Amino acid sequence: MHASRVWKFARRGLPWGARTLVMGVLNVTPDSFSDGGRFFDRARALEHAERMMEDGANILDIGGESTRPGSRDVDAEEEIRRVVPLVEALAGRVYVPISVDTTKASVARAALEAGAEIINDISGLRFDPALADEVARVGAGLVLMHSLGTRETLHTLPPAADIMREVLETLGRGVAEAQRRGVARMSIVVDPGIGFGKTHEQNVELLARLDAVVAAFPDFPVLVGTSRKRFVGTLLGGAPVEERLHGTLATVAAAVLRGAHVVRVHDVRPAVETVKVIDAIKAAGACHP
Repeated sequence: MHASRVWKFARRGLPWGARTLVMGVLNVTPDSFSDGGRFFDRARALEHAERMMEDGANILDIGGESTRPGSRDVDAEEEIRRVVPLVEALAGRVYVPISVDTTKASVARAALEAGAEIINDISGLRFDPALADEVARVGAGLVLMHSLGTRETLHTLPPAADIMREVLETLGRGVAEAQRRGVARMSIVVDPGIGFGKTHEQNVELLARLDAVVAAFPDFPVLVGTSRKRFVGTLLGGAPVEERLHGTLATVAAAVLRGAHVVRVHDVRPAVETVKVIDAIKAAGACHP
């Protein structure tokens, strides 16, 4: 196992490499695929965020716009209204970094000013490259995720012929653009984008070959988000969202064994326990090859 390196933010950093980081998901949307508006109410959202932190989340990731198939677009003003008051409230109450899941530079700016330390961009800077300028301006962390097409075509485009090549090349372009705009290398994380414009088979392939992504980006932490996703339900014979926990934990274990440094999940405590065990197994393997 690699010794710890640091994912750098403006005011602090998170060590990565020696143990797996867990990012807890908090969607403040009325139409999320996984929690269906449960945390659209601010008081409930605050309570859930604090519970995730108590359960061991290293990062809280707040999203104000759903990316599920059929979800409606949200303009920047509405996204800011959903996200920023929660970020402001949490920034004074939690001790872990706050991430905001957005593709818009204006939302990123408002979130970072409110106290967020990371921007998680599912488009990998394809939708609004100026988002990287906002990240660079304050020295924030940046997650670059692979996806295909536009927000409208995300789930309807034909699949890429060679998904590994597509993911590696697109992430490479995103990293280069981020650095060109002044984002520090130590602030960047890459995410192969499980479930975004990929077939069931391609999602499984990306997990099975995640070590190739890790090898292609040796200087960057690799984040994987499989939590409750459709391909997990498919593997379980059509299990609905609320019955995908054990399948999700299997994918978390597989991702960490293949080299993932950060896992993004809805069910924090089970994931924290899973990665603790897998990290111990990996460490033992490194000591006794």
